[in-house]
Amino acid sequence: MRGLELSREYFEQYGRPMLEKDFPELLPFLAAGLAGSGSECFGFDDEISADHDYEPGFCLFLPDESVVDRRSAFLLERAYAKLPKEFHGFTRPLMQPVGGARRGVIRTSEFFADRLGAENGELDARQWLTLPEQSLAEAVNGEIFMDNYGEVTRIREAVQHYPEDILRKKLAGALLLAAQAGQYNYTRCLQHGEQAAAQMAVFEFVKHAMQAIFLLNGVYQPYYKWSFRALRALPVLSLEAELMEYLITTDNEPDTSEEKYNVIEGIAADIIDELIDRGLTEANCGDLEKHAYSVNDGIRDPKLRNLHILAAV
Repeated sequence: MRGLELSREYFEQYGRPMLEKDFPELLPFLAAGLAGSGSECFGFDDEISADHDYEPGFCLFLPDESVVDRRSAFLLERAYAKLPKEFHGFTRPLMQPVGGARRGVIRTSEFFADRLGAENGELDARQWLTLPEQSLAEAVNGEIFMDNYGEVTRIREAVQHYPEDILRKKLAGALLLAAQAGQYNYTRCLQHGEQAAAQMAVFEFVKHAMQAIFLLNGVYQPYYKWSFRALRALPVLSLEAELMEYLITTDNEPDTSEEKYNVIEGIAADIIDELIDRGLTEANCGDLEKHAYSVNDGIRDPKLRNLHILAAV
């Protein structure tokens, strides 16, 4: 059973009845679901995932103390702690998971402050530019089973996607770095006899080309160890995952390096085609760098447009 399904069933079998029976006066102010840290929140969990920080449970989100006071929160915590410790063969551990509590009673403001640096999800341009994508991904992943108060859903919807200008700035930076690493520095490193540097250039190309693909899909890129799995599930350019895996798992001997450079150019061409189809670029060439500057030129806010092209990287 996957973690999200486990959590949903646990909530419906034990959580919701407990709330309806013992806390009917608080129900209008509560939300419940599974979101945040952990592979199960992304749907990436498997049998290996269950070896740590994996348990039957759910997040019970509370508004601030002005709405649900501290005593009520304490009583909810006690009631949650008394729910069955075992469910479908999984046991809730006695010790807190790495990084602190991931389930149980959580103030909505604290959950989003931890991930966004903003309790209400209202982000300024600087925050949008600098927040790690994996943090944004954790703010909107998983599933909300119940949201009677509406606060959690409102914040998640507000940060579900980058604003257009921010997306362009981040995309421009990713394209520029992908161009420099893959279309330029890879072959130059090989010409200098720098095998290790050439492979680092490949890694940098894959890293930034992958970021560009997530941006084109309107999906936040998760933590790096799940990026390939998430990439394979995207509706646009997901087939690049196999090519990227080839790039970073092969050597740079003469025959292989020539093929790898062709693969790099092929991935670049696919990304450029998508940029053109979306009307994101006015450049007309196979050079990702020129398209990066064209994407940046399309930013409407002059202050944001005039920031360094790598300001969002």
